[in-house]
Amino acid sequence: MIKTDILIIGAGPTGLFTVFEAGLLKLKTHLIDALPQPGGQCSEIYPKKPIYDIPGFPEILAGQLVDNLMEQIKPFNPGFTLGERAETIEKLEDDTFLVTTNKGTQHNAPVVAIAGGLGSFEPRKPPIPNITDFEDKGVAYIIRDPEVYRDKRVVIAGGGDSALDWTIFLADVASEVTLVHRRNEFRGALDSVERVAELSKLGKVNLITEAEVKELKGDDHVSAVGIKHKSKGDIHLDTDYFIPLFGLSPKLGPIANWGLEIEKNAIKVDNSYDYQTNIPGIYAIGDVNTYKGKLKLILSGFHEAAVMCQSAYQRIFPDKKYVMKYTTVGGVEGFDGTKKEAKKEVVKAII
Repeated sequence: MIKTDILIIGAGPTGLFTVFEAGLLKLKTHLIDALPQPGGQCSEIYPKKPIYDIPGFPEILAGQLVDNLMEQIKPFNPGFTLGERAETIEKLEDDTFLVTTNKGTQHNAPVVAIAGGLGSFEPRKPPIPNITDFEDKGVAYIIRDPEVYRDKRVVIAGGGDSALDWTIFLADVASEVTLVHRRNEFRGALDSVERVAELSKLGKVNLITEAEVKELKGDDHVSAVGIKHKSKGDIHLDTDYFIPLFGLSPKLGPIANWGLEIEKNAIKVDNSYDYQTNIPGIYAIGDVNTYKGKLKLILSGFHEAAVMCQSAYQRIFPDKKYVMKYTTVGGVEGFDGTKKEAKKEVVKAII
């Protein structure tokens, strides 16, 4: 059995930053994630996608953010159970929790922090009769490595941020990029819509609106798509890849059966204090939780992790009083030890 102070369900950015905040409080952490590597969606779904709303980083790739977080938590030596899904939870007589994975690995902790993002995902597939025949044979619902499409012909379908962002990105990678959307209006950010329109005028993107991909053609690999246009009728377009980006359907999975209060596929928490659920000792932070005014942003998850760890410390050590110290004053033991020594020398010199 693996024992720790805080058991974190989910090793995405919020879960990883929880390790850092807990480490500052001298609390041990262990993370469980169904994916085979840390990083959550940032590693699995869009590692090469740029993120623009991380404080201090005007732009950072999702994969690089994960690398930075892993470097940041190194001093605290967290444990990982990867490639396993948290299946069941049991409250023990000593007021701690026993969490067992789908592979039977048992974990024990007085505090459980659910940081599972939006849960597990299934792509929303367009109603094309033979689309499953071409999965991994030219059809992809997630872009993991843009270099796969280097100098290739790509057709993207969708009208949201993901479709727009990848159209812009692949315009400089693929030999030909076509974006197909069933409406003239897009649901994505205005600057992305304007950028795609500009690329279309420059001839770098083939933009087809009021149309839908209705047919896939090819033998062992996609070779063409059949498009139904509102006014122009049927369009045949040769391509090497078809990427329908209609979003992902989130599912909480086994966590939905843990007796937690659920609202719209998210876990309700008390945001007036510490993001605790209806079960004392179980917290939910990041995109997996919900409360009035909730913003599903990575930076919101970082804030919630910091507040949650303070509450977790009081639960684990009810008789101790923790006085928060800024890292600029206290440093991070094991990470900037040389800097601490340098500070001491400066103090001695001043004295």
